[in-house]
Amino acid sequence: MSEKTSRRDFIGMSFVGVTAVGAIFSLGAMKKSWDPLPSVLAGGFTTFDIDKVVKVAGTPVTVVWRGKPIFVLLKTSKMPKTNRDLVIGAKRYTLVIGICTHLGCIPAWEPKREIWKCACHGGEYNSSGKNIFGPPPRPLDLVPFSRKGTVLVLGETGPEYKKMLKVKL
Repeated sequence: MSEKTSRRDFIGMSFVGVTAVGAIFSLGAMKKSWDPLPSVLAGGFTTFDIDKVVKVAGTPVTVVWRGKPIFVLLKTSKMPKTNRDLVIGAKRYTLVIGICTHLGCIPAWEPKREIWKCACHGGEYNSSGKNIFGPPPRPLDLVPFSRKGTVLVLGETGPEYKKMLKVKL
């Protein structure tokens, strides 16, 4: 301690220093408590190989992502082609969240008519997920995905998903 610094000044500066260090550690602990747990982050993604899961054209497969049904449909040549289709090589897929946009029911696939029909209020969606009849106000929602070859990661937003979002049915 120098002659110009009194004992009281030294104690005050020490108090400020200890308080600053404590505040920094407290902020670090608060940030850790706000971050999602690794198990929660891992639960947000579903990975699958679309060629191995979807084998029959015209018959949708349901994959679960975050507790929601995801309809994956390999389109036949008779089904309408849209810019919301996922194109891998010569194959076209519909990839939508299988929850009715009217009241949240889960539509069922009608293979003869090649549509999804919601039994609650008669809403219908074509093979691309477009609302074609009944009360649904909009098409089935797209599931965020990224693609690496034929492997899809649901829950990530890749360039193909972003391009599809801009398309109006």
